[in-house]
Amino acid sequence: MEVILGKSAGFCYGVKRAVEGAKDELKKAKGKTRYCLGEIVHNKQVIKDLQEKGLVFIEDIKEAKGETIIRAHGIKKEIYKLAKKAKMELKDFTCPNVLRIHKIAEEHAKRGYYIYLIGSKNHPENIGTLSFCGDDVTVIETEEDVPSAIEKLRKSAIKKLLVILQTTYSVERFKKIEKLIKENIPENVKLVIKNTICHATELRQKETEEIAKKVDYMIIIGGANSSNTKKLYEIGKANCKSCVCVETADELDLSTINKYEKVGVMAGASTPQELIEEVVNLIK
Repeated sequence: MEVILGKSAGFCYGVKRAVEGAKDELKKAKGKTRYCLGEIVHNKQVIKDLQEKGLVFIEDIKEAKGETIIRAHGIKKEIYKLAKKAKMELKDFTCPNVLRIHKIAEEHAKRGYYIYLIGSKNHPENIGTLSFCGDDVTVIETEEDVPSAIEKLRKSAIKKLLVILQTTYSVERFKKIEKLIKENIPENVKLVIKNTICHATELRQKETEEIAKKVDYMIIIGGANSSNTKKLYEIGKANCKSCVCVETADELDLSTINKYEKVGVMAGASTPQELIEEVVNLIK
């Protein structure tokens, strides 16, 4: 049996930076409690490991009673203000790509742009980004949301439009939405599109498609609540007849895998290397 493992599988730069940063802070803490606002990454195994090392995960900044870590997804603008007012120390491990989106959104909002944020309304990254967009903003999750977004732009009478994206959004779906926006916005509206999907996401999605087309069976490894993992699974299913998504090697059915000659393996941006190695070693 041949196993093809994606070169881009596993932690992206932003996730690695946040997880390693959290571990360093816990070492420095010397027994003192350290907090993290929200899950640092969407992976149960990583969360469990950090909890065992002493990190306390909270959902509200008011729950923090000491140094607090900001995860890779970033936070709302208001939280920075609250922390400053409370003289709370923050260790900010927001992904630099996300911080870049915040800056783009804030600058264009100040210049009077209407903003389309393409991504999931409930994703932590976008909840943070929305706070930098001002009042004139619409979230577009899928192609079906474009007509109502166009109508909101028309009603606003704003003549400048900025389009930005969640860093882990589907490249293929973005192209479809981009086409619909260009075809339907009023002619007198100035359109600025900033493709803020991070390079690692584009690379991982492209490689997943390439591998899926070559193999008989495709395995995607990642957290069940990971947005980027779900997109990889969608790509895998679209390009390979047999595709599964698992969090750990324990979930694999080896009797099924044994029926295939070529197996592809890809992992989401929040999947640690040890989980990937466990899957590959089990198959081999």
